[in-house]
Amino acid sequence: MSLMASSSAGGARLAVTRRALLLAAAAVVGPATGRARAAAEKAEEEEGVVGAIKSIFDPNERTKAGKVLPKAYLKAAREVVRTLRESLEEDDGGDVARFRRGADAAKESIREFIGGWRGQQAVAAEESYVALERAIRSLAEFYSKAGPFASLPKDVRDKILADLNTADAFL
Repeated sequence: MSLMASSSAGGARLAVTRRALLLAAAAVVGPATGRARAAAEKAEEEEGVVGAIKSIFDPNERTKAGKVLPKAYLKAAREVVRTLRESLEEDDGGDVARFRRGADAAKESIREFIGGWRGQQAVAAEESYVALERAIRSLAEFYSKAGPFASLPKDVRDKILADLNTADAFL
């Protein structure tokens, strides 16, 4: 988007873009200059309908850490983090039926994640993948030793939650 401004002194025309306006506003505001400049650059990158369409059809997405990863991976990984975290928070010895519902949702999201992403070179070295794999492995090792109906001890739960937090930070 550009606006044309005419100078009364010399009749010169000046093209004013959205980026120029945001940068000018940033100069006035002061401390927010970095954020305004970033917003201006992002607005210029994703400007208009073309940018929106490109983002819809782009199979990749930028993570919180700034990496570009497949959207399908990010969706599956975020679902594992969400459902597993909810399941672990419900396992406080209270309502067993509610815990089982949460655990079933977590099991399903873990199966989908592992089935779709195990051994995929695109994500195998990613911090989020490694942390999720560690969390899932810890959970599996505990239940294989203690049995399917055992309650997680606090130290195992804390270790898994720490791995989930690490994964979430990189998603």
